[in-house]
Amino acid sequence: MANLNPKSAWAYLLLLVGVSFSLLLGVESGRYRLLSITQSVKLILVSQIPSKTKYVLDASSSKITVDGKPAEFNDLKSFTVIQFKFEAGKANKEGVEIDGVATEISVSTPENHKSP
Repeated sequence: MANLNPKSAWAYLLLLVGVSFSLLLGVESGRYRLLSITQSVKLILVSQIPSKTKYVLDASSSKITVDGKPAEFNDLKSFTVIQFKFEAGKANKEGVEIDGVATEISVSTPENHKSP
């Protein structure tokens, strides 16, 4: 059995705690298509690209940017490709089953999207 020095043992422990914490929170991110937006309770329906897995998310407290600049919820448009982070977790908001809470939403408009 290998002997670990105290510094590397602490490093492994911190790494393990960090990974466990992120899995516990269920933070996910990626590219999605924004399918539907409800203005009244600020919910969004998104479809993951390319798997087409759908999620209903609470976006009422999310930080929103369009082309890197701060934006409002009203600036979101259906069928836009977005990137976001959300905390997965089943819940109910005003009678609607949701799959999590969007924490950050980022939109790049086609005219400002940089292609290689």
